Amino acid sequence: MKRTAIRGTYSIISLGCPKNLVDSERMLGILELAGYKLLPQPEGSDFVIVNTCGFLEAARKESIDVIREMLDLKRRGGVRAVVVAGCLAQRDKEALLEQCPGIDQLVGVFARDEIVRAVERLFGQWHEQRTVFRPATSAPSSDSHRLRLTPRHVAYLKISEGCDRFCTFCSIPSIRGRHVSKPIRQVVEEAQELADDGAREIIVVAQDTTYYGVDQDGEPRLAELLVRLEQVKGIEWIRLMYLYPAYFTDELMEVLASSRKVLPYLDLPLQHINDVVLRRMNRRVDRAGTEALLDRLRAQIPSLVLRTTFITGFPGETEEQFQELLEFVQAQRFERLGVFAYSREPDTPADRLSGHLPEDVKQRRRRRLMEAQQEIAFAWNRAQIGRQLDVLLDSFLPGQRDALVGRSYADAPEIDGVVYVSGEGLAPGQIVPCEVVAAQGYDMIAAAVGPPR
Repeated sequence: MKRTAIRGTYSIISLGCPKNLVDSERMLGILELAGYKLLPQPEGSDFVIVNTCGFLEAARKESIDVIREMLDLKRRGGVRAVVVAGCLAQRDKEALLEQCPGIDQLVGVFARDEIVRAVERLFGQWHEQRTVFRPATSAPSSDSHRLRLTPRHVAYLKISEGCDRFCTFCSIPSIRGRHVSKPIRQVVEEAQELADDGAREIIVVAQDTTYYGVDQDGEPRLAELLVRLEQVKGIEWIRLMYLYPAYFTDELMEVLASSRKVLPYLDLPLQHINDVVLRRMNRRVDRAGTEALLDRLRAQIPSLVLRTTFITGFPGETEEQFQELLEFVQAQRFERLGVFAYSREPDTPADRLSGHLPEDVKQRRRRRLMEAQQEIAFAWNRAQIGRQLDVLLDSFLPGQRDALVGRSYADAPEIDGVVYVSGEGLAPGQIVPCEVVAAQGYDMIAAAVGPPR
């Protein structure tokens, strides 16, 4: 096959969530097919892409800081052009050009597949048009032909785009549009492509995973999708993220409980437990229903690990309501948990609510909840000592011989702890049976006790 001539070089900085990472990988794949070469660092490349996050104030600040850092590099001659893509570009549009003068091209979320068009403007010196935006699509975009940024043995699989939940604190529907599910056949084909590229673990992501299929047929089809994904050759672990606490059908429960590949790890963002706060959040769930779901999941899925997230300091949250949340966390003993202090987001319904709390109150409540959770997480890790767990090895441990860093079924990449594994002849990408010998905070230490596969 004749090799495509290199048309230019570029680098990328991908910020935000795994869904944004999939978008980055898709853009990289399109650029590779068009003849552009990816470099590991921005300095020395023809252009750099900053794929931004616009979800929370802190994420927007990080995105702006990175954009300005790249613009400074451009002024110093380290890179020729700066392309800004992703959620912040979609959210702020042309206002971002005023905030960060020097941006060469803006590419909206729904225009990511036109990245080559934007880049060609750079090389063609067409400065009169600096933006590429498209309306939210009613049909799902393809995520095939990606150039992945994750380790070869791990890949994210996006099954839908957008969200129909309209939680009052969230700006995602205004950025990424209404929920659109990919057809099952398309998802399976993309999963097989990832497996053929070496992925052994696929992490299923969406804005609202349990809602998958409802927009197509009026009924949730996640269970059906998981049955089909189990048949993909090469995939050994299937991890589920962003499961809204609704649409847990009997069929889905049965699949989760009996699957050979779907890990007993569920990411179930709950956000709060007090009924008044939940109504103000427009979560459309209540405490009784949440507790019934958690009891059902624990009873039916052996060795289940539950991850969740909560928001402290939501407008109007009283000390009593926060105490209810704290006691709920202490009683439920979630194995994995994250906490966000409420972030005031312009143009969201929550921003117009009464009762906004001082930042120090929001942060103090966040710390109290995390301190309670830390004790629970550390205790769970200590309870694993002496157990045997399969560990997927991610990388060698720098400076150590016969030592690697990996993850058990209880650990999602980037957000959970890791397992430090010792053993001879091991390599990243292998799944190896290990015995946990010690706990170290949020992490575990283990020794290989069997041959890798």
